[in-house]
Amino acid sequence: MRKPAIATFLFAVLAATVIAGCSTLNAVGALLGNSVSFTAPQLQQYLDRRFPRDYDKLGGLVSLSLLNPRLSIPPGQSRLRLDFDIGIGALGSDSRSPSGHFALTSGLRYDANTRGLHLMDPTIDSVDVPAMGGVMNSTARSALNTWLQDYSRDEPVYQFDNSLLGKLGSRRVGDAQIENGLVVVHLGN
Repeated sequence: MRKPAIATFLFAVLAATVIAGCSTLNAVGALLGNSVSFTAPQLQQYLDRRFPRDYDKLGGLVSLSLLNPRLSIPPGQSRLRLDFDIGIGALGSDSRSPSGHFALTSGLRYDANTRGLHLMDPTIDSVDVPAMGGVMNSTARSALNTWLQDYSRDEPVYQFDNSLLGKLGSRRVGDAQIENGLVVVHLGN
């Protein structure tokens, strides 16, 4: 190989390494001083891997599927928004086909046991299930509220990976807030 070709090759390898390092940092959150921040697309990637989710009710007579989560951080808001398609199956109908839609807003909290960000004080903002006349009946609303309580307690919206935890070292993970369109997790000593 000629010297200019070797130099070009080495420059390309170096550039690829730098780009890969930047994308790895971006994939686990940006560590800046006393906080680590996440974008809505980073949380969305995590959710995409965790859904659809199926839940059986009434001994399996009714099934509920949550499909197509869409996470956003509305401008100027201090809570994130989650939109889901909902599928309801009963007596042989497929719960994986969307039957409607619901949206919720929520704050976030860090849970050391799951190493993740969980919904905090979620509220259902809207429900539209045309098969039920556009609104939820008490059974469906109860099932949805039960799911929301269980989900916010047990399931993270985003889970810190080992790489990020390694970068944090012995620093204590504090509160999580939504600031300027980002999820910001404050760190302590």
